[in-house]
Amino acid sequence: MSKEFFLNNEKKEEQFSVELSLFLQELNFDSQGLIPAIAQQYDTKQVLMMAWMNLESIQKTLESKQVCYWSRSRKKFWYKGEESGNIQYLKEMAVDCDGDAILLSVDQIGAACHTERAHCFYWKVDGDHCKLETKSCK
Repeated sequence: MSKEFFLNNEKKEEQFSVELSLFLQELNFDSQGLIPAIAQQYDTKQVLMMAWMNLESIQKTLESKQVCYWSRSRKKFWYKGEESGNIQYLKEMAVDCDGDAILLSVDQIGAACHTERAHCFYWKVDGDHCKLETKSCK
C-alpha cells in the first residue's frame, strides 16, 4: 500500500468520507501485512498497550466489537482476554494521518497487560534509571 491516498486526501473537507472496505485497503501494512495498534481506555485516555493487527483482525474487530489482534509469536488471531477474561470492547477506531498506525478506543475489562497490570507501560524512565511501577489493576 502507499501513503498517496492519505497525502491526496489530507486537505479534504471535514465531512469527506470513503467506503470502509476501500479505506482499509489503503492502510500501510508492513511487509508481513501488519500494522501497529495502540489501545487506549476510552474514558480515562490511559494508553493500555500496543499490539499488531492485520486486515482480517481489523475486520473481525469491527464486526464483533471485541478487539482481535494478530499474534506474531503464535502466528494466529487472538481476541484480547480469550484466556484471561480481560476483554477489550471497541468503542472507536481511528487511523493516523499516513495510515500506518491504528488507535483503538476501548473499554478494558480487567488488566490490559499479561502481567495483570492495568496497562503495559509500567517501566518509567527516571533520570538515569528505569523504574518498575507497582503491580496493580485500576
